[in-house]
Amino acid sequence: MDQSSKDIIIKKGDLLVSQPFMIDGNFRRSVVYLAEYNTEGALGFILNRPLDYKVVDLMVDFPEYKDLAYFGGPVATNTIHYIHRVGSILDESIEISNGIYWGGNFEKLKSLIANNLITDKDIKFYVGYSGWSAGQLEDELINGSWIIAQIDSNYIFKFKNIDLWKKVLEHKGDNYEIIAQIPETFFLN
Repeated sequence: MDQSSKDIIIKKGDLLVSQPFMIDGNFRRSVVYLAEYNTEGALGFILNRPLDYKVVDLMVDFPEYKDLAYFGGPVATNTIHYIHRVGSILDESIEISNGIYWGGNFEKLKSLIANNLITDKDIKFYVGYSGWSAGQLEDELINGSWIIAQIDSNYIFKFKNIDLWKKVLEHKGDNYEIIAQIPETFFLN
C-alpha cells in the first residue's frame, strides 16, 4: 500500500533522519531538527555536521566562544542561526519544542556569552539552513528519503564526537537498530 501525504504525521520539533542510502551529499547520514513546519513548507538545521571553524571566526565583534559552528544546510549559507535552551533569559527567542529555542536578541546573546551566562552546553550555531517548499518534504517522506524521530535535547547540546545518525536510529529501536548498523561504505562490499 502506497503512503500518501495524509498518512504522514510530522510537526515542528521533530527530527528527520536520512535513510542510509541517501545520495544527496548535503544530507547523507544527517539528522535534521525541524524548527518550522507548516503549509508553506519546512525549515530545519542539520545537527551533525560540525564545520572546521569556530563561531568567533565567522563574526566580527563576537565574544570569545570555543565551540565549532555547524553546517545547518545548503540554503542561505551566508546566515548564522542559533538553537539554545536559554529562552527564559534571551529575549525574542522562539520556542520550537520542549524548552528548545531558536534565535533571540543578538546583542543580548553576545552580552550573555561574554559574561559566561551562556556556554557551549546551552547553544549551538548553524551556518545556513535546510528548507523545503510546500509539499516538498511530504514528497520526500512518501519516497522514503527520511525517517521521522523524536527530539532529545541531548542530541543538540550534549552528544559530541559520536555518530548522531546512528545513535538516533538506535534510540528509535526495532528495525531502526538494524538500519543503524549499515556501514557508510556499504557499496564497497
